[in-house]
Amino acid sequence: MDAPAGSGPAPEFNGNATIGAYQIGVLVSFLLLGIQVMQCYVYYTRFPDDSKRIKALVIFVLSMELAHAICISHTLYSFTILDFTHPERLIGRLPKSIDAAVFFSGLIETAVQSFFSYRIHVVSKRWLIPCFIWFLATLRMGLSIAVFVVTLGLPSLDSYLVQWSWLSIFLWVVGGATDLLTTVALCVVLHMQRKGAQQRTALVVDQLIVWTVETGVLTCAFQTSLVALYITQKENMIWLAAFVISSRLYSNSLLASLNSRQVLRSMKAGVEVSLQSMPSAPGVVIPSTGSGNGVGLEFSTKFAQGTAYSRSREGDV
Repeated sequence: MDAPAGSGPAPEFNGNATIGAYQIGVLVSFLLLGIQVMQCYVYYTRFPDDSKRIKALVIFVLSMELAHAICISHTLYSFTILDFTHPERLIGRLPKSIDAAVFFSGLIETAVQSFFSYRIHVVSKRWLIPCFIWFLATLRMGLSIAVFVVTLGLPSLDSYLVQWSWLSIFLWVVGGATDLLTTVALCVVLHMQRKGAQQRTALVVDQLIVWTVETGVLTCAFQTSLVALYITQKENMIWLAAFVISSRLYSNSLLASLNSRQVLRSMKAGVEVSLQSMPSAPGVVIPSTGSGNGVGLEFSTKFAQGTAYSRSREGDV
């Protein structure tokens, strides 16, 4: 049938920047999921005596990641199979499974951020900064729920991009700010309590600071890149491809923080890494080494958004 008179040419479909970009994002996401499953196996093999609460957190995060994987897989199936001959549907109503993926991603990232903020409280014995981080994490979860509810009721992706773009931007800005604040707070705590430590202890703390910066900057930078892609590349799905990877970075960071205790064990002779039962933090216990003042150092370590660290003197416990 001929096009109606006066109608413009149909917009050219760019499969590379839409379905292709999303497919690459899903493949990378599944690669990271495989790494997470491997880390879970390592964790339960090496640390069978860890707190039940921490084990429950690991199971919860993995379960949410599996649900997230099912959702993004269904969306990919819809794009590539169900709508194979209808690329125009990409700007129409997206599958509800991608809406559910937003909800699961919010649960994962909020749980991980809350866990790391609690490490700050364990170390600093203060509530101000941890409570503020919890507030930001809760706000982020609320924004994820809002995006989930809003997208369920909208007729098309275009309508969301026109009316509700600010909601996604706000969501990712809050997430990045939470990561940055957590990283800075933990680095400051480490730096302050490093003073007066023995050289062997200082080497361990230095390594923890490096891990804190590396992982904290990674998640914060990724949230920033999401905002940049969303603002500059709305006409394609590159930002959506980045979104399906986001939660994997948090869950892998959590497991890396727990499994890194094995690395710390081998860093220095006489350094024993152990995970205390909740509500205490995963820790590195460094016995006193005959310095003459009877000082014992106890480190609570966390490697992902940052590293929790505490020091106590014998006689104060």
